[in-house]
Amino acid sequence: MAWARVVTVATAVVAADWFSKRAIESSIRPGEERKFLPGVQLVDTRNHGVAFGMLPKAQVFVTVALAVVVVAVLIYFVRRSGRGLIWLPTGMLLGGALGNIIDRLRDGAVTDFIKLPLGWPPFNLADTSITLGVIVLVLLVGGVEHGGSDASPEEGRPRPEGTPDSDGAQRRAGAPTGDHPAGSAGLYGGNGMAGGPGRR
Repeated sequence: MAWARVVTVATAVVAADWFSKRAIESSIRPGEERKFLPGVQLVDTRNHGVAFGMLPKAQVFVTVALAVVVVAVLIYFVRRSGRGLIWLPTGMLLGGALGNIIDRLRDGAVTDFIKLPLGWPPFNLADTSITLGVIVLVLLVGGVEHGGSDASPEEGRPRPEGTPDSDGAQRRAGAPTGDHPAGSAGLYGGNGMAGGPGRR
């Protein structure tokens, strides 16, 4: 089930990234800017580096590094697939990395089209998915590490004397058994009659 969720999320990210890039390429000319939302513009640029335009001249290195990241994410997920929502950031990271790898194999560069103010480098949906995936992964891992153990805090502590054991019936040493209290044989004598030796 966890693997199916990873594949679903990754496929959705790759599809959204692919169609958004193709839509930009067919509607916006390189160098053109269009207002999309307040403070957000759409552009059509080519990025040969990593996310947000970093390392623009290291295309081969970036492609290999992305492949290594994909493998590392898969290994991490295999070892922790049973942990809650770990499938979500895994799918986001895989989808984002694969989306940009597909662009590099297809065009030798990645299409970036979302431009923010203050000189922020343009990026795409794959970059957004990777960034959010890292944030969610850090939050999940941090939550697991600081959540403490599932063991009860009472486990491992010494039991006070007289506390019932797992059967709920711990007996104290020397506790009497049978129908008569301890010392009844001495009180009544060998034949159970009071007053010492039995009568003839």
